[in-house]
This record gives sequence, C-alpha cells and structure tokens, in this order.
Amino acid sequence: MNRPLDADEPEEFRVDRPVDVLIPTRNRPAELAVTLSGLAAQEGVPGFGVAVSDQSDGDPGYAHPAAATMVRALRHRGHPVLLTRRLPRRGLAEHRAYLLAASAARLVLCLDDDVWLEPGTLRRLVTAIDELGCGFVGNAVHGLSYLDDVRPDTHRHYREWTGRPVPERIRPGSPEWDRAQIHSAANLLHVTEALALPAGSWRAYRVSWIGGCVLYDRTKLVDSGGFEFWRGLPERHQGEDVAAQLAVLARHGGAGVLPSGAYHLESPTTVTDRDVEAWEAVLADADADA
Repeated sequence: MNRPLDADEPEEFRVDRPVDVLIPTRNRPAELAVTLSGLAAQEGVPGFGVAVSDQSDGDPGYAHPAAATMVRALRHRGHPVLLTRRLPRRGLAEHRAYLLAASAARLVLCLDDDVWLEPGTLRRLVTAIDELGCGFVGNAVHGLSYLDDVRPDTHRHYREWTGRPVPERIRPGSPEWDRAQIHSAANLLHVTEALALPAGSWRAYRVSWIGGCVLYDRTKLVDSGGFEFWRGLPERHQGEDVAAQLAVLARHGGAGVLPSGAYHLESPTTVTDRDVEAWEAVLADADADA
C-alpha cells in the first residue's frame, strides 16, 4: 500500500540552489510519473530541486502511486521536491508565476508535465546557459510518432549562433518568427541526424520560442517581467511561455540547444479552453507602450 507523501514546506524549499525544475500539472498522473522519472535519471547537476504544482479536478497527480514513487526516488537521490496545489485556477500564466515565486534558484527549468528527459539533458542545458550567458536556453520536444515524417522544407530555419546570442525583437510575420517551424513533429531530430555531431558536443541555434523544456536565468526572467502579465489576461488563455520568452529574447537573448533530449509524450492536451493567445495580448500592450 502506497503511504501518503510529505508535501514539503515552501519556506524550506525556497533556498539559493543552482537549479530548480518547475512543473505545473493538471489531470495527468501517468504523464507526470514519466516526467518525474526522467528527472530522477539526471546526473551531473547535484541537488537540483523540483517543484510540482497541481490543479487537477480530483486528487493531485503526484498522489498516484507511480508518480509518488518517482517523488520518493528524487528525494532519495538528494533532490528536494515541493508538492503544492494551486486552486482555484487562474490560468496558465498565473500558475507559472506561482511556481517561479516558489523558487530562489539561480536557474529555473520550466518543464511541462508531458515531457520525458533523457539522461544528460539537464547537465547539457546548464552547461549551455553558463557558456552562452543569455536569458534562456531550451530543448524543443520531439514527437517520435513523426520519426518517419521528414520535412526538409523546415530545415532551412535552422541557423546556429556563432557567438553568444544577442537580444532580438521578434514579432509575428517576420522571418525570425518562422524559426518555430523547426520544432514541429520530429524535425529537430532529422536536423540533428544530418549534423552528425561528435559525442558530447552541442550547438546553440536561433529561435523565436521553444515549448515544453526551457531553462531560464531566473534573474533575467524576472527582469523581463516573468509571468506577471497574467494579471491582464482572462483565465482561458494559452501561449504564456511564448510571451515570456519573447520578452527575455528582447532583453537578454536566448537559444535552442541541439541535440535535444526532450521527448513529448503526445498525450491529449488538458488545455481545451483557449480563448486568448497570451503572447498576442502581451505584445499588443508592449508595442502600444513603445
């Protein structure tokens, strides 16, 4: 019989450590268990923390025996795990803002609850952001069911940074905005295979935004506004990650990292009410102020 989990205390979790992983979740106990299992297998980044905030309609996903076991495995391996509930729901951006406020780490990985990370992924992302000195780096998620669906027309959007990323102001309709096409399906896997990188090497490339797995310099994210724009949004929105990344790109720059060790579980979305694109509203306000 699975015993109840200790949820941990927010005051004890919020300490100055190198990295925290922030996971918002809702109605996905199986996916959450897989996501946590990927984190439990990470090495080379000792003592990173994990904060899980649940907004499920019933019992929290982390109460499921499989997810609870992964929480215990993380703690057993020396990783503090904060388990919280954030109800009532006020939208995706507010949920991310809540998680960000729960962390005092130098770096924060915003990880969706349906992404499995292969071993070595977190270490590579931390190495990349430390070397590049930008606001964020990320791993676009692979959809392995598309592995045989090769789309060479998207590969032209892959362009590497030859030095440190610089700030970029990116807007819809620009050539830079189309960079996101390389992250659909399994496109990035096909680009990676074509490059045939030596073992252990990585490349930084230009992005407009990355979904699912993004490591931020927390100070630079907060300096760019974080997710506080939630206050001006209706509850039913999506694209909050895009809005935050565009703001960080404009101030501090950002990059995708290849190879990506992030794999999408391809489960049905739990965000079914999408009345507003957060990035559209935030960009409209920012451009009006400018």
